[in-house]
Amino acid sequence: MPPTAPRTLGAFMQLSLDGYFCDPKGDMSFAHKPPDDAEWNAFVSGNAQGGGTLVFGRRTYEMMASWWPSPMAAKAMPEVAAAMNERPKLVFSRTLRSADWSNTTLIHDDAAETLGRMKGEPGPDMVILGSGMLVTRLADAGLIDALQVVVNPVALGAGKSLFSGLTRRLNFELVKTRAFANGTVVLWYAPAA
Repeated sequence: MPPTAPRTLGAFMQLSLDGYFCDPKGDMSFAHKPPDDAEWNAFVSGNAQGGGTLVFGRRTYEMMASWWPSPMAAKAMPEVAAAMNERPKLVFSRTLRSADWSNTTLIHDDAAETLGRMKGEPGPDMVILGSGMLVTRLADAGLIDALQVVVNPVALGAGKSLFSGLTRRLNFELVKTRAFANGTVVLWYAPAA
């Protein structure tokens, strides 16, 4: 039976300790964990089983589409790779001409307008993976219902910061935390009432 409640829109972000989602050149490799980190890999596998529709901006989509369908990804993290490849995906871009990763819909329309409309319709929940500029635009429009922030124990000194360019103040409420042996901390937030 299809869902009948309005959809929610969450965001999952990896940040450096000094608040950047990538360095000045767009590199996000600081967020990669060693392949033998069993605690972190179990968390990622559990997160990937959450279901729903994945939402991306162009840059994050291109990075994800180059990795998750690969044999290397299937070998390194088979459960996560399977979930990433099977789940429906939306990519928002004005410049991409095609999106060939399985189950992907390319949308050239405004993300805030499109996702605002989709949130009011029955359907599976949606989660933005990475895509810091998209998260900022949608948070500024009041469309983010939940925020999962992974704080990595590394300082970049410069880069692109989450929420840079907001037009208004946003207040969040801490819902849950989890610390990992590798020094990573995950913070779950909801918009404050």
